[in-house]
Amino acid sequence: MAALLAAFGAVAWLRSGRAPADDATAFHLASVARGDLQVTVGATGTIEPEEVVDIGAQVVGMIREFGRDPHDPDRPIDYGSHVEVGSVLAQIDDTLYRAQLDQARANAQRARSDLLELQAKLRKADRAWVRGQELRRTGVMSEADYDTALADYDTARSALAVGEASIAQANAALQQAEINLGYTTIRSPVKGVIVDRRVNIGQTVVSSLNAPSLFLIAKDLTRVQIWASVNEADIGRIQPAQTVRFTVDAFPGETFVGTVSQVRLNATMTQNVVTYTVVVTVDNPDGRLLPYLTTTLKFEIDRRTDVLLVPNAALRWRPSDTQIAPDARKAAADGAPLAPDRGRVWIAENGLVHPVAVALGLSDGLTTEVTEGDLHEGEPVVVGEGAPAESEGEASPFAPKLFGGTHR
Repeated sequence: MAALLAAFGAVAWLRSGRAPADDATAFHLASVARGDLQVTVGATGTIEPEEVVDIGAQVVGMIREFGRDPHDPDRPIDYGSHVEVGSVLAQIDDTLYRAQLDQARANAQRARSDLLELQAKLRKADRAWVRGQELRRTGVMSEADYDTALADYDTARSALAVGEASIAQANAALQQAEINLGYTTIRSPVKGVIVDRRVNIGQTVVSSLNAPSLFLIAKDLTRVQIWASVNEADIGRIQPAQTVRFTVDAFPGETFVGTVSQVRLNATMTQNVVTYTVVVTVDNPDGRLLPYLTTTLKFEIDRRTDVLLVPNAALRWRPSDTQIAPDARKAAADGAPLAPDRGRVWIAENGLVHPVAVALGLSDGLTTEVTEGDLHEGEPVVVGEGAPAESEGEASPFAPKLFGGTHR
């Protein structure tokens, strides 16, 4: 029986890494690794066309028909149609505007005819006035007849000026009627893709203070933008020309790359959370990234290549006095507070731990770069402690997995 107890004590000592008399827990270890480190800021956003044009109507009327797709004349303009500058998008019923144009043409013709009549009257009054001046010199015409001839001449000349103004007015009305008739044909002012069609055939559009929206056209989908919402705590680290990597649910497992082009200053507040809109420009030559897809972004703040990395858990863990090796206890107890760029990790040996001072660099929240210190790749450091399992096969399947993690 005594031999059995002795054997059990030896196994317990080997598993815990400590003397069986010390009823302490085992250490969880993780290996120091070498690799690349990238510091990022996460955000979500929405893909937007780089430039969109909202096509409206300037006249009132019923949509009679849509234009034909320039790339497929057998089908009408619809969602996704590629249009050119001047492509007919829709035709509004122009019956009323053609009637107004005909009326304006008639008014212009009448004004021109009236002008001819006024010109003839002016010529008649002019001759009578010239004749009256000669008769007055000879004393044949009375003073009253002379005044009448002068008044008739001035009246005819004034009437001619009114007639000329009427012609200008009629021509302007004619031009307006022609323009309004032209507005019944809705044409594309740009080359692009129809993102949205907001009317149907038979629908009446009413132009008021705000022009009704008929179509939404994206000018160029080979370049798109992402409007990302960045928290105010991170906005100070976002700068133009930064590289951004993002994913979309439409293409799982694929990462796309963009560049920060603008940090907008009009912040928004939602439930006391202040966010800024950051515009990310993305090349989309094949058109795979569709407008209004939701994106998950990582703004690349900084990166390191082939550096020594320790888990942040190793920097946070602190042993009790009894767990520190006797020769290191005084230094650990008397040490001044660590500087922000300094840290300490612990190496387990014979059931006790020894501190190793390190200088720290970048951190991604999980691991931190070690710039100085007596650490080597593959060396195990303590990241926690806990009761040792009875066997490797009895470890809880729900326990967190630490990279390179072991027990000692």
